[in-house]
Amino acid sequence: MKAVILAGGLGTRLQPYTTFLPKPMLPLGEKPILEHLIDWNKKNGVRSIVLCVSYLRRAIEDYFEDGRRFGTNIEYAVSDRPLATAGQLKTAEGFLDGTFVCMYGDSVFNFNLKGMIKEHLKKRSFVTMSLHKYKTNLPYGVIETTKNGRVTSWNEKPEIEANINMGCYVMEREIFKYIPKNRPYGMDSVIKEVVGDKRPVNAFVTGKDGFTDIGSKASYKMIHQQYIQRLGRI
Repeated sequence: MKAVILAGGLGTRLQPYTTFLPKPMLPLGEKPILEHLIDWNKKNGVRSIVLCVSYLRRAIEDYFEDGRRFGTNIEYAVSDRPLATAGQLKTAEGFLDGTFVCMYGDSVFNFNLKGMIKEHLKKRSFVTMSLHKYKTNLPYGVIETTKNGRVTSWNEKPEIEANINMGCYVMEREIFKYIPKNRPYGMDSVIKEVVGDKRPVNAFVTGKDGFTDIGSKASYKMIHQQYIQRLGRI
């Protein structure tokens, strides 16, 4: 089985860090984000990888080359402009001939990918989505009312819980018929269409340490510091 890693985004929320380095090449500890992802795929038995690249792609290609140095086989699907998540995935269509894993290149995962693949095949899913149980406190008091406007309760800064998308999928190759060619298209639009067509889309819910999202400068700084502390004093 192959894994497709989407590594072509502009990383605008992390500028100026991403002015000279693509977001997946930002360091976490002693390795770039993308190398952590490749190591995780290897750990789960996936050693054939397609990297979808665009922005500052030479930095990625020069570092990873054909993947042999990392114990993998790496191929490159290239686009000349940003195409959003699903549009970028479309560029890898010619590299795939069956069930595959797809993941975003700006997160670090730490869950049982083998188990996710096994469950996908067992359930004969069209798409399996990795989900993460997320809890947060609303910063406001929530007021419940009846239809005629009478206040019935006041819940101050309540905790809410929801399953959020982690950005890692197991997919069947037919997914490509839902993605237009050569134009930006989001993965959310694809999944909505698939669900609308009544194709089986299933969830694989992970624990609290299932993934690390690197979505902003603040989160990147915090996570980078955690990796540095793991290395100890150098």
